[in-house]
Amino acid sequence: MADRKTQSNPINLDTFLGFDFGNKKIGVAVGQTVTGTASALETIKSINQTPDWFAISRLIKEWQPAGFVVGISRQLDGSDNLITPRMLKFCRQLEGRYNLPVYQQDETLTTFEAKQLLFDDHRLKAKKLWAIQDQLAAQLILQTWLNNSNNKK
Repeated sequence: MADRKTQSNPINLDTFLGFDFGNKKIGVAVGQTVTGTASALETIKSINQTPDWFAISRLIKEWQPAGFVVGISRQLDGSDNLITPRMLKFCRQLEGRYNLPVYQQDETLTTFEAKQLLFDDHRLKAKKLWAIQDQLAAQLILQTWLNNSNNKK
């Protein structure tokens, strides 16, 4: 299998990292525009409600993405909820730290959907469910973004 990173092209223009931001943990997924698919990657625990930038930097170095997709949660009427400002701050921080574009994707009910998929399809116990639901939510966020015809080459 060929190495996805090359010296002559340090940024993989087809690869994006997706994030399901939360105060305690952040789910991460990776996806490619070429295949149009996203995969759950890992869950990063926050430190005192602050993103673990070391862990995020490690993933960025490994995957060399062209940009990021962050799920943004809002009320059903479109207004901000309590966590929306923190999500938007996370978007600004990602863009400022890594100088890559950040795309926002509505994440309404993705964590709920992830829990339902994991519980209904796999009958996971609560502890295991808590550990991986955010990375599956990130996968759903990124997959939704990839499915948008405007994002396809």
